[in-house]
Amino acid sequence: MQERDVSIEVAPLGLFDDPRYARLALQHADEWRTAQPFPHVVIDNFLDADVAGAVERDFPLLNDIDWVVRDNKNNIRRFQHDETKLRPLMRHMLRELNSRQFLLFVETLTGIDNLLPDPYFIGGGPHLAGRGDFLNIHADFNWHHKLQAHRRVNVLIYMNPGWQEEWGGHLELWNLDMTRCERAIAPLFNRMGASKVADGSNHGQPKPLSCPPGVYRRALNLYYYTTHRDVDELTDPHFTMYKTAASPHAVELGEDYRKSGRNGS
Repeated sequence: MQERDVSIEVAPLGLFDDPRYARLALQHADEWRTAQPFPHVVIDNFLDADVAGAVERDFPLLNDIDWVVRDNKNNIRRFQHDETKLRPLMRHMLRELNSRQFLLFVETLTGIDNLLPDPYFIGGGPHLAGRGDFLNIHADFNWHHKLQAHRRVNVLIYMNPGWQEEWGGHLELWNLDMTRCERAIAPLFNRMGASKVADGSNHGQPKPLSCPPGVYRRALNLYYYTTHRDVDELTDPHFTMYKTAASPHAVELGEDYRKSGRNGS
């Protein structure tokens, strides 16, 4: 594997201390509440331009790291939740997105208080999809076994300079009864999308990507949780179904870590 020489060009420490983010949260809070088909917002030019450029250059490509691969009838893509496999700048960026200041930004934007970050990045971290890859429309898992908390908000930051409309890759938001796509969001560079996690939050990238070989749809995926949830949302049958399926994977993370110590690696 050939290493790319990418240093920490722009240290993101304290990135979200900038009062600009508090202003953005307040400016877009009404948009979140009124958005259809479910609460969401899209904010362009989200990160400082220099930081966004540095993160994009540090984003791992196909042969840079060992990816977790999903390849089944509903989902073909790669992600990496193990930050030890990532370069320093990417690790710094992920930690900033789990910081107090960013949590306050998301809370102000969504009106959801007492949010928790996910230090395990289960299902999150950098995501990579290439030509032919897709993700069928779905409602996200809503229970984090290790945090014992409910998933409430998704945040995606796209890292795709020069992305062309004809390549596809749009995040589609579908209505509750799955009869139509209400909005399609192109994965443009430095675009942030946030959305509510609930049973009716139907979304995905169902059309296989048409980007050229060697070009990838790249995104940072972050998920946020609370230890409480409204009673009417707790009746969802997917809660119990996913909790059973998620537990072995979450437990496996700790076992893999313990094995690494026993093996001296």
